[in-house]
Amino acid sequence: MSSAGVLAPRPVSVRFEHHADGRLGIGESRPRLSWHYDTAPEGFRQSGAVIEVTVDIPGRDSEVTEYLVDGDEQVLVSWPGRTLASRERVHVRVASISDFGTSEWSEHATVELGLLDEDDWSGRFVGPGWPEDRETDRRPGRVRAEFTAPDDVVRARLYLTAHGLAQAEVNGSRVGDEELTPGWTSYQHRLRYATFDLDQLIVPGANAIGIWLSDGWWRDRIGFEGGSRNVYGDDQSVLAQIELTRSDGRRTVVASDDSWTAGFGPIMLSSIYDGEHVDLRDDDASWSTTGWTDPSWSDVAVFDRGSARLVAPTGPPVRCTDELAPVSIDSKGSGRWIIDFGQNHSGRLRITGHSAGGSTVVLRHAELLEDGELYTRTLRQAKATDAVELPPGDFTWQPRFAIHGYRYAEISGWEGELTAESVVSRVLHTDMQRVGWFESSNAEVNRLHENILWSMRSNFVDIPMDCPQRDERLGWTGDIQVFAPTASFLYSVTGMLSSWLEDVAVEQTDRGTVPFYVPYLPLGSWQHAPVDPVAVWGDVAVLTPDVLHQRTADIELLRRQYPSAKAWVDEVHARAGEDLICAGTMQLGDWLDPAAPADEPELATTDPYLVATAYFARSAQRLALTAKIIGESEDAQFYGDLASAVASAYADRFLSADGRVEGGSQAAYALTTTFRLWPTPELQRVGTSRLAALVNDAGGRVATGFAGTPVVSDALTLGGQDEAAYRLLLSDECPSWLYMVRMGATTIWERWDSMLPDGTVNPGDMTSFNHYALGSVGDWLHRVVGGLAPEAPGYRRIRFAPRPGGGLTSASARHVTPYGEASIEWRVMDIGLHVTCVVPVGTSAVLDVPGHDAVELAHGRHDVTFGLLAVA
Repeated sequence: MSSAGVLAPRPVSVRFEHHADGRLGIGESRPRLSWHYDTAPEGFRQSGAVIEVTVDIPGRDSEVTEYLVDGDEQVLVSWPGRTLASRERVHVRVASISDFGTSEWSEHATVELGLLDEDDWSGRFVGPGWPEDRETDRRPGRVRAEFTAPDDVVRARLYLTAHGLAQAEVNGSRVGDEELTPGWTSYQHRLRYATFDLDQLIVPGANAIGIWLSDGWWRDRIGFEGGSRNVYGDDQSVLAQIELTRSDGRRTVVASDDSWTAGFGPIMLSSIYDGEHVDLRDDDASWSTTGWTDPSWSDVAVFDRGSARLVAPTGPPVRCTDELAPVSIDSKGSGRWIIDFGQNHSGRLRITGHSAGGSTVVLRHAELLEDGELYTRTLRQAKATDAVELPPGDFTWQPRFAIHGYRYAEISGWEGELTAESVVSRVLHTDMQRVGWFESSNAEVNRLHENILWSMRSNFVDIPMDCPQRDERLGWTGDIQVFAPTASFLYSVTGMLSSWLEDVAVEQTDRGTVPFYVPYLPLGSWQHAPVDPVAVWGDVAVLTPDVLHQRTADIELLRRQYPSAKAWVDEVHARAGEDLICAGTMQLGDWLDPAAPADEPELATTDPYLVATAYFARSAQRLALTAKIIGESEDAQFYGDLASAVASAYADRFLSADGRVEGGSQAAYALTTTFRLWPTPELQRVGTSRLAALVNDAGGRVATGFAGTPVVSDALTLGGQDEAAYRLLLSDECPSWLYMVRMGATTIWERWDSMLPDGTVNPGDMTSFNHYALGSVGDWLHRVVGGLAPEAPGYRRIRFAPRPGGGLTSASARHVTPYGEASIEWRVMDIGLHVTCVVPVGTSAVLDVPGHDAVELAHGRHDVTFGLLAVA
């Protein structure tokens, strides 16, 4: 092959681990590297790369080293250089090597390491030390300190964590744009810290730092059935460490200690569920080096750090990612207004106006209206109310620590006219990179997909939560287990979920099993529940790392989580007994299937032991594959044999010789098919025909809950029952996905009938209008309707396999894989089916359309037209 005159392709988008470019305070001392190519000539194959590593060393010349790596790997390539140390700032650029020669350099990518060693920390946890009632709401405090900065500072950093939540200001200016710092981890084991750039805030000479505090998840009331207080401790404190690096490399450290002072600010109440109450008449807004001073301020108390390790973030922080303007404002008289933002979401309000004589403005939040007023029963014991007492004059205000789930808000106590310029809703969630898109010719299906997207955005708030509005907001393991395939297509979630999975492992060790939710805390009647391995929920330990590996090729994540995954399958195995049937344990089964009573969601139509045994087989299958990937060959053989044995036991117990499943439910057939538990292909064919008949007999209505819904559409597709799968998708009768759309939903509901056909709200206590679990159908939309799926880990090989049907005339899916953007668009035309695919450089693909031979695709754009074909 001649490459004369053709330029070697230049790498782009160099990345460290799963971090955004420029990330401060990472914890990986040997960070893996990834890059991709936007374009490349035909026949290009990377045979190696040159990696230039530049380490900034204040006071000395930068350390620049080039490394040559062989091979075609572009994703999570092992760190080629020396082990990095705390605080080091490193820049990397890459040049490709191929038959076309050596390319030009990529742009630099940069990260900075955090504090990696215990000895790096000199600060103490400090906070208010005044007496408080541990069982009531407590007024938040603030802490402050003054310090002197040298006149030759070349780098200034703040390292910050808290028992509770903290937000810092330096010389009166807010530090960074992160929200809810330091987030929620299993605080007894792992406490995350954040790193902030102070370069533009520090001035030579006198400076001051002030830090706002809030209870957060540390000591606030958390959870349902009244919740629990002081789960992790009863202090409210912060650990802060400012490091000023001088031109000669010396460091001046200002660390929180007993010389700091504490006092009250204008926040009277700050509660996760109840909201924030602020009295701006008490606010000392004048900031200089002596800002926040008051005779009532006193010395801080110093608190014990506890047993937690201080850990750097592996994913992005929570930020404001969007702002929503009102779509309608309705006056209720006497300064009271109802605002519709047109979209259910998680966030907080920012209000701007003028108060002539000083007033109290109250902000209430809800997911829906009833008779034109906020409907708050679904909040349960969460008040979701913010209040601000204003002095006379102009104001702009928003809560500092509160976050709510809502579409509608009520503002009362407002002086004058409330206009669209007076209020905006700021959308808050983990600031993940969007990497996946889907669209079709059906507007209602597109709205369904948008609802899935917004439910994910609403509930990925530092951890994968179940709902953003009521007195819960917990990291339910079952919800993310079924939703992870959809989530990992839409957003880059591996960094965030990697941290959460570490907490799954430590909580599993503490509890003796994978808990229902992580971080775990004892709540109401649930703290007395049997410590049993509960299927679907506990299987997160195996199946979610497996999904993330499929999507990103992150073998180290698999390796790190392997002991947790293995412990889960071993526990299920031990409890199942000699017959390998998961009976005699507490199970939630096909939770919230539409036939279950409103207040007994576990009483589904599918035998919970069938669900648990099917999941036992599935997790054993995937654990065997994981063991093979990470080189645990003996385990791979053992768990492969176990999976086969469980499948045989399942068939003996739950399947008949003529292809029937015990109970005959949609979920039972779907689990059996998707988890490949039919003993023969013929029985699978018969079984999926029966599943299709169940769907058709129900008029296309869904009859599955949390366990069956993620697999029912795939089961139909695997059995060649595309027509029934589309009928299920496109039904708009209750219960169905498009029923939610028809009823005006802008997010996915917890129940299929959270709103009843007559427009009233389901009377069940467990009724939310913003849960993502039933949105797990998004993965099927992406892979089957759109037709884009990984066939090898990290999309190294891509499967384009659209299954047109349901009257759709077009659909498209695109995803930013680790190798670059892949996409497919198909259109039904008079002459047949036209498909356009884009295959990223470094990957290969297959295009599989029913009735036609598969087409192999190299990197680049491909337009293929297939002759007339029958579609569902």
